[in-house]
Amino acid sequence: MKEIKVLGPGCSRCKALAEMVKQAAEQSGVAINLEKVEDMATIVGYGIMGTPGLVINGKVVHAGSLPDPKKVAAWLQEG
Repeated sequence: MKEIKVLGPGCSRCKALAEMVKQAAEQSGVAINLEKVEDMATIVGYGIMGTPGLVINGKVVHAGSLPDPKKVAAWLQEG
């Protein structure tokens, strides 16, 4: 199971990223545990200066914008 964190204050882009991750996981059959992190101290702790941020298994894979859905699917399939 992949540990996924969507980092952001709860803005529309953050919600869109969380939904994008859910859809990509369902379509690819990857089991995930999705957590939304809204605490700014925690977000900054990941080195994220622009939201939304995406963390997969403890590694920041994207920050500052909405990634391409195909990239999200590829990241979920890795490792």
